[in-house]
Amino acid sequence: METIYLNREETASLPPSVATLGFFDGVHRGHQALIAQVISLAQATGLASMVVTFDRHPRQVLHQNYQPELLTTLDMKLQRLAETGVDRVVVVHFDTLLASLSAHDFMQNILLEQLCVKKLIIGYDNRFGHNRAEGFDDYVGYGQQLGIEVIHGEAFSLDDVQVSSSVVRAFLKEGEIAMANRCLGYEYTLGGRIVDGVKQGRKMGYPTANLDTKDFGQLIPANGVYAVRVGLKGYDKLLPAMTDVGTRPTFGDNQLTIETFIFNFHEDIYGQPMHLSFVRRVRDDLKFDNVNQLVTQLKEDERMIEKIFKKDNNE
Repeated sequence: METIYLNREETASLPPSVATLGFFDGVHRGHQALIAQVISLAQATGLASMVVTFDRHPRQVLHQNYQPELLTTLDMKLQRLAETGVDRVVVVHFDTLLASLSAHDFMQNILLEQLCVKKLIIGYDNRFGHNRAEGFDDYVGYGQQLGIEVIHGEAFSLDDVQVSSSVVRAFLKEGEIAMANRCLGYEYTLGGRIVDGVKQGRKMGYPTANLDTKDFGQLIPANGVYAVRVGLKGYDKLLPAMTDVGTRPTFGDNQLTIETFIFNFHEDIYGQPMHLSFVRRVRDDLKFDNVNQLVTQLKEDERMIEKIFKKDNNE
């Protein structure tokens, strides 16, 4: 897959393409189905396939205080898009000038003149242009003027639920990891960097890697204990682990932490990047009367999560 980073002033020399347009947060199964339509039409018409996306969430530019709850960072998104088999991804720099363009001007200045888009497949709920004031019929009319065929993409449903980034976020906030993963088509993955903690886990025989996610801007799933797979730099395989997302209520804390105990692992990884792929939520984040009760529960959590991974490995 070719990746192009495009500023408004630049002109890319590209072959005629079938394209789709959107932020594609999470690159979930709805997005994957839409991109599959793009690839199929491109192959049938002898054109290249293209995804046009943005380097920042539009709301981050339009609303200064907006705090994104992203499903994927830009790097994660590009990796997921590469897995779809699309020929080319164009990352457009989103700023206030771009936000001021009408849908017609965006189609003319960006899609036609810079990217040579000949056919545009629009997602079922996608709107673009200044204030998102126009809809699909408007895009079709502009396309007829500009020589771009505009096609309505088919919605993707799962158990009568139309899959969207908002739906995935709602499942994650409820701790419904299994449903979120079904909608995504992969295990939800949270990135960050390992930082020092208070080392209470080490005293209990459960040394943890504490994940700082603030620079990534991703959505943190609901509080609770999870079976996760850990991705570390220098390790080819994901490592089985258990993660607690919560406020450490047994110790009277109120600050949210993400603490991960990696099974059978004893390396020093402080300061390194780490990714957590969430497999299953096993219980709530609970307050115990004393540390001994907590340790007993942690041992039970470890046994349960080891069974989960053993079952997955046997399937």
